Amino acid sequence: MSCDLKALDIALATRISEKRLPGVAVCIRGPEGIIFEKGYGYADENKRSVDENTIMGIGSMSKSAATLALAILATEGRCSFDDPVTKYFPKFRVPGNPTESVTLRHLAMHTAGIPPMEPLEWSIAANTANRDTELDRELRRTSPNKMDEIGQIIDYIAEGRYPTLGAPGEYMSYSNEGYAVLSYIVDKVAGYPLEQFLEDRVFGPMGMTRTILDVDCSRAKKLASDGNITHLWERDADGNFTVDDDWSILPPFRSCACVKSTACDMARYYQCLSNKGVLDGVQVIPAEAPELMVGASFPLTEKAVYCYGLNKRLWHGHTICEHSGGLHGVSSHGGFFLGENYSCVALCNEGDQDTEELCWIMYNMIMGCELTEQQRWLHPNGLEFSEPEMLTGTYICHEGVPVIMKVYVKNGKLMVNKSDTVFEAAFCGETYFQCRNEEFNYDSRLHFHVRDDKAWGCQVYSRVYERID
Repeated sequence: MSCDLKALDIALATRISEKRLPGVAVCIRGPEGIIFEKGYGYADENKRSVDENTIMGIGSMSKSAATLALAILATEGRCSFDDPVTKYFPKFRVPGNPTESVTLRHLAMHTAGIPPMEPLEWSIAANTANRDTELDRELRRTSPNKMDEIGQIIDYIAEGRYPTLGAPGEYMSYSNEGYAVLSYIVDKVAGYPLEQFLEDRVFGPMGMTRTILDVDCSRAKKLASDGNITHLWERDADGNFTVDDDWSILPPFRSCACVKSTACDMARYYQCLSNKGVLDGVQVIPAEAPELMVGASFPLTEKAVYCYGLNKRLWHGHTICEHSGGLHGVSSHGGFFLGENYSCVALCNEGDQDTEELCWIMYNMIMGCELTEQQRWLHPNGLEFSEPEMLTGTYICHEGVPVIMKVYVKNGKLMVNKSDTVFEAAFCGETYFQCRNEEFNYDSRLHFHVRDDKAWGCQVYSRVYERID
């Protein structure tokens, strides 16, 4: 592969500057090893520089580590993704469905029928010190407990406070609660904690010397004996930054978002998955494990399909597997070209930022495309949706403090009001729509689920909002 690394550097630096990101680390690996690695900006308020070895949070990129652990155990015949969850947690149930019908596969693919719910946000608010915003106080007020044990999450799912989304496997809706349960299944199958399993069977063999799964960042800080670990940045409504060292603590959600790593280490991890478990010429994990996670059993289309802890999509003839992540002071994206031995990672120390676009720049370099090419698969088709009254109504998401979305028609256009921000919904075919608000430089995709001439729910990016009127 021939590449212009200077042009790549300029493109990344330009986008980082445009977005005013405080600190970013990127890394690209290929068959020849490291192709490009660099840090941009600062790790803390004292302007300590970020580099490719700065330890940062990776957020929900952590999820594939849990499914990789299960995949390794499955290749050894110790479990199966077809196992019912009740085999490991007899009290587990998704109301409205037979208790045995939800399997590890459904949890791994977010298709268990679990609707968006509050426990993760409750857990962060109740267990993280020095968080005292109005939102945090409201979360602590409404939480039935500290949500610091897996049994509390299992009990809350079983209570069925909100309608189940459907039969297992019918609808995808992102569920941190499902992944919390998965991590404790690893404990039971392996016979010891997921944290140690990952060190023994994944991070250690892959040479990821600056990577660890820990709930409160204490072990990550010890791992960073050189002090090369980031602080956490956020910006207020006026664009002003605050910086702290208050990492989100969410005890039972350890596999959902609690891995701390570096751009260099995560590029090694993804390259290993790309290359059938081989890294630096050594078979470090079973070849069957990546195949279980993202292999031929999953469809390959331009529209991303959620496999086991990773999205999979087809782009310009390449199979790209990837995931994003986000928490307080964490925005991340990383992925790999399946079977091609290439991987890319972008980690940022500010929350609520889109680092996917930085990976697109790196993906484009690998594919020989224009570096600025967008990779969104959903596009308006220029037509009008013929029956908008099927979709109009009020929808709710209960993840944290409830979010209300109202869909209505104005001047013949389908409009969306989400949390008092108004979007025009552009029809993209079937029941897909793209929402765009230029003022906030924000776009989202909607997929309405219609039954009996009326939408009962709407998938907003990866969460299903349910109709309440």
